[in-house]
Amino acid sequence: MARTSDRTGILIINLGTPDSPSTHHVRRYLREFLSDPRVIDIPGLLRFFLLNFIILPLRPARSAEAYRKIWTNEGSPLLIHTRDLSLALARHLPRVSVKFAMRYGSPSIPDVMKEFAKEGVRKIKVLPLYPQYAAASTASTSARVYECAASMNDPLEVEMLGPFFDHDGFLDATAHLARPFLASAKGAHVLFSYHGVPERQIDRSVRSGLSHADQEHCSFGDCCHSPGDRMALCYRAQCFSTTKGLVSRLQLKQEDYSIGFQSRLGRTPWVRPYTDELIQTLPARGVKHLAVICPSFVSDCLETLEEIQIRAKEDFLRAGGESFVYIPCLNSDETWVKAVARMVEGE
Repeated sequence: MARTSDRTGILIINLGTPDSPSTHHVRRYLREFLSDPRVIDIPGLLRFFLLNFIILPLRPARSAEAYRKIWTNEGSPLLIHTRDLSLALARHLPRVSVKFAMRYGSPSIPDVMKEFAKEGVRKIKVLPLYPQYAAASTASTSARVYECAASMNDPLEVEMLGPFFDHDGFLDATAHLARPFLASAKGAHVLFSYHGVPERQIDRSVRSGLSHADQEHCSFGDCCHSPGDRMALCYRAQCFSTTKGLVSRLQLKQEDYSIGFQSRLGRTPWVRPYTDELIQTLPARGVKHLAVICPSFVSDCLETLEEIQIRAKEDFLRAGGESFVYIPCLNSDETWVKAVARMVEGE
């Protein structure tokens, strides 16, 4: 048995959630989240004005109402599912210390890293729970982890694990979970709905990973289907790659599925097509039965439960659809737990 000081720590990190669905707690969460310059990537003074004079006076009350629709007796679904995943992972990996944190909110990254240090853990493997790379999620989380490690008296050794958009374990687990839902909704059109990202953020990330000679602005066209060197930092291309892996595993034909991007904010162009617009046009194209899966989320949260399971369903049925099935996220499904265990073990 390894001594405590020899143990490796495993830290899984999700985006975050308010402590309660009250307007006060939602405002505090949004302030932390939207103050991140990688999330609202505009000049600091403009971001300060936008946040404090437009967003925070108006948005917390509306968001709190949405959170109340999905809140459970145990608390936030995102927090519960992330906690349950960490507990299940700990049972699979008894020789390591497994913990979870939130990029924004509680439990915070610095607090959890201090817990590792108190246990005598000197090295941690960190898995951000975002399948596809984005500066506003993956890069922001990585930067925060390294910042916290550097600020410690005795910094932990950190190994960041990369995006898993094409990892067989992730794709197999997602397809495994989806199959019974699709079987019960036989003949339903499948919509793969990914979280949206501003086009400028993808463009900036892609160009930062290329040599100066190869840099050119993204066209957001067919290049994402065969991106080459752009794949490492192109969120849209990674979403297409995830879709391709799931389509193959679920044996879907091209006419059987669509791709959309949800949760956009503001007037700036976000990656298209937009899920909310797509859902309202599908019935006119003859799609009367719809199944929606959200492969950019591994834990059910506000964006999947309120935005898709509630609002998107209402919009689809109002537009002439006849049936709507939401396929849950992986959460702490046993197949997913085993896949995460393989990821952190380095398989």
